[in-house]
Amino acid sequence: MTRRQIGRSVAEQLFAAESAIDDALAEAGALASLLPRARQDARLSAVAGHEAVAATAAGLGALTEARGQLVKAHLALAALAAQLGMNDLAVGPLDKPADRPPRKARLALIHSRRQSALTG
Repeated sequence: MTRRQIGRSVAEQLFAAESAIDDALAEAGALASLLPRARQDARLSAVAGHEAVAATAAGLGALTEARGQLVKAHLALAALAAQLGMNDLAVGPLDKPADRPPRKARLALIHSRRQSALTG
């Protein structure tokens, strides 16, 4: 493999990791939002499930920290790509709406799961 091919492979994996951490943050955020409402809808004491709420919030913090570390890695890799004259690899996708398919189906699935959890 050439350096450019290796660089492209690294860039693609970095973008996949960034996307995955954003997806994980979104899913954990949805859970963090759902837990208090589920407790209220079930008419449970505020004490009920507090450990789960706190653990989910801590998980969000950890995911946010992990995302920050990936951002640092991205910046370091972009600087290295620039040093090696591979500036075209230093930018990568910008996640513009045209770059990714709409996520409405996924959001509908999450909403459906929430409704099932609340009515089930």
